[in-house]
Amino acid sequence: AFQAIVPRSPRAVVTFAAGMVATVAGLFPAFAMQLLSFVGIYGTILAPVGAVIVADVYLARRCGFADRYAERTGAAINPARVLARIIASLHDDQGRITVPDFYDGVPELPDNIRQQWDALGFDPDAFLGSVDLSHPAGEQDRTVLEMIWSRPTCEVNGITSGYTGDGFKTVLPSKASAKISFRLVGTQDPLAIRKNFREMVHEMLPPDCTVEFEDHGASPASVMSTENPAFEQARQALSDEWPRDAAFIGGGGSIPIAGHFKDILGLDSILIGFGLDDDALHSPNEKYDLRSFHKGTRSWARVLAAVTRG
Repeated sequence: AFQAIVPRSPRAVVTFAAGMVATVAGLFPAFAMQLLSFVGIYGTILAPVGAVIVADVYLARRCGFADRYAERTGAAINPARVLARIIASLHDDQGRITVPDFYDGVPELPDNIRQQWDALGFDPDAFLGSVDLSHPAGEQDRTVLEMIWSRPTCEVNGITSGYTGDGFKTVLPSKASAKISFRLVGTQDPLAIRKNFREMVHEMLPPDCTVEFEDHGASPASVMSTENPAFEQARQALSDEWPRDAAFIGGGGSIPIAGHFKDILGLDSILIGFGLDDDALHSPNEKYDLRSFHKGTRSWARVLAAVTRG
């Protein structure tokens, strides 16, 4: 009973504690007599549990019944292994996403944007080294900036299956789940990608396995036309404030209102940010440099003045 209350405690400690309780009860018999009614109720509740334990642990083994036959013979399908195989198949050896027709609507980087990125003097080795990495994990025929700013992604945001508490248990899990997201670019169709992804998963399921999906958003990418003169005016204004020329970039995020402005109102939104790579956005130790704040206010003054001048 004590072990059931504190299952993570060592058996020796629980046995010692139970012995101490029994010893104290023996020293005060009048108090112990008051507990008889409680013990009777407790025994009535636990009697069926005890019977099950006796039947499973004692009688089953002596009658020759196999205990967890499928687990012991390796005949059971481990859902964690099935999920791992599906997730591993989402990318090929070159980092490309294998969902059918996934790259439909993915544009190539325009030459003028590539020139702006090349002029940034970006050092991929230093960038990766700052987080103890040495090799980019995206599409191997693309630059690091392309992976970050212009290419779509497929990411596993979480996996759950089986026993994940302290210690070790050899019981097979009955289910496995994962949170998988796709960052889209260009004119990729989120509903088509969702459909193709689910069909791909169904085709990979072995016998006796089923799958369920939960919808969580299906937003397309938002692409702004930088041919609008206001974009170049804003870029020049930012270049005047900062020591390096500004560049048009893409970025992963969830700002659907910008897409609504474009689709419903026909307006392109200029999204300007002043965060740094080491700001650790959305983390417990998120920060924002005062220099970014002060120069950000100056930048907006320059942008507004440039756009109003035309």
